Amino acid sequence: MANLFGEYVCKLDAKGRFMLPAGLVKQLTPEDQERFVINRGFEKNLTLYPESEWQKITKEINSLNLYNKKNREFVRYFYRGASELTSDSSHRLLLPKTLLDYAGLEKEIVLFAFGNRIEVWSKDLYEGTMSVEPEDFSELAEEVMGRINNKEE
Repeated sequence: MANLFGEYVCKLDAKGRFMLPAGLVKQLTPEDQERFVINRGFEKNLTLYPESEWQKITKEINSLNLYNKKNREFVRYFYRGASELTSDSSHRLLLPKTLLDYAGLEKEIVLFAFGNRIEVWSKDLYEGTMSVEPEDFSELAEEVMGRINNKEE
């Protein structure tokens, strides 16, 4: 599993392309530096997956019981707009127009990498979202991370 991390500000060109930053490319295996899948994020952003990670996620999603209405709705929305992307020799990726419009991406974007994915945000929306600090981050950390019992010590 990938262990991506970092925040990167990038510029979109007139065609909707951006260059993957060198620091992010270095974190990807050679096989994962060329092929990606992008889809709508859970917020008003996009999520970029290396092809190998997308395969793992779709395997999990495809195991959902499609006789359950909520599962069908989730699957439809999750896959809506999903597109394969291939980087060029300069590590540039071309974003589909429909996804650019969905996420409100214009000139400056932020790539926020974590775990096995890279979120693609409008710079303004990202800064607005991240400027709202949780009232008590310590309490949030306890609530979220306090459930993890790490036995690998």
